[in-house]
Amino acid sequence: MQSLIILIDMVLNLYMWLLIASAIISWLVAFNVINTRNRFVYAVGDFLYRITEPALRPIRRVLPNFGGIDLSPVVLILLLIFLRNLLWEYVA
Repeated sequence: MQSLIILIDMVLNLYMWLLIASAIISWLVAFNVINTRNRFVYAVGDFLYRITEPALRPIRRVLPNFGGIDLSPVVLILLLIFLRNLLWEYVA
């Protein structure tokens, strides 16, 4: 049982890092720091978008519009941290 808990914790931790990377890539693309015409940059951005967007879309529907600021990754990271703490508190 302990191994399963550690595996779930690692997957949640990895997903949090993917969310952070996706947010950073989107900022860099928005400010024209990196060019999406580069195949590698496009592939990384597309991968991060496809991995994170299904979890972020329902949160974006619930959150109010803050103009150009997207707080959905922050909300999702806080939820993932809550789930990790809940996992270790009640299962371990």
